Formats: sequence, structure tokens, C-alpha cells
Amino acid sequence: MNSIPIIITGVIIMIFGVIFQFQGQGMIGPEESFMYENLTWIDNGIYIGMLGVVIILIGYVIEKKKSV
Repeated sequence: MNSIPIIITGVIIMIFGVIFQFQGQGMIGPEESFMYENLTWIDNGIYIGMLGVVIILIGYVIEKKKSV
């Protein structure tokens, strides 16, 4: 059960990455935001989302090693 918080944290970070990427594309969020239609935030969102996936995978590997 110790890896569940790691997986949940990874999911939250991944969701933030997707939101940031969509804001960078101008698909969601207020037009007054500094992130709206900003190409830098498209890249940042992708990197943050990938970090979330890596954290999820780390939690998954920890869970699998405990069950073996």
C-alpha cells in the first residue's frame, strides 16, 4: 500500500501537464492567462505530463516488487 500515494501523485502531475499543454494551445483557460496560446507552455505541459507518467511507472514497479 505504500506505492499508492506515489501513483496518485503521478496521476495528479500528469493531469496538470495535460492542462498546461491545453492552455498553451489555447484550448482551455482564460484568455488573460500568461499561459494561454504560449508555445513554451505546450512544451512545459508535455514535459510535466511525461514526468507524471514516470512517477506512475515508479509506483507501479514498487508495487510489483512488493508482491513478488
